[in-house]
Amino acid sequence: MNLNQITIPSLDLTKSVPFYEKLGLKLTVAALPHYARFACPNGGSTFSIHQTEYLPTGGGVSIYFECDDLDEYVSELVKKGIQFDQLPTDQNWLWREARLRDIDSHQLILYFAGDNRLNPPWKLKK
Repeated sequence: MNLNQITIPSLDLTKSVPFYEKLGLKLTVAALPHYARFACPNGGSTFSIHQTEYLPTGGGVSIYFECDDLDEYVSELVKKGIQFDQLPTDQNWLWREARLRDIDSHQLILYFAGDNRLNPPWKLKK
């Protein structure tokens, strides 16, 4: 099994689509105002947004996008006017993360984990 597609809700795709394009995702399907799909710049994953009248309540959605050149990438996004809640910071779980919110307040985490993503020191042994 391979995870290759995530879909999140949005109240207004006319605002969400440009936001995700500014992040670097490539718009591949524009069935506006109800649906949009993007290709991630690396790998074969896709990411989509569907229009909804209400957003989920509670903790919400957290979406992780891995970036090999995290600090440089975040710096470029800041120059484009993207605001971050947290600039790249080393975490105690051995990932480097930057955090921001999208138009609908979904938490986005841009990160670099290297080998620690799949093989942290505390990984269960077979």
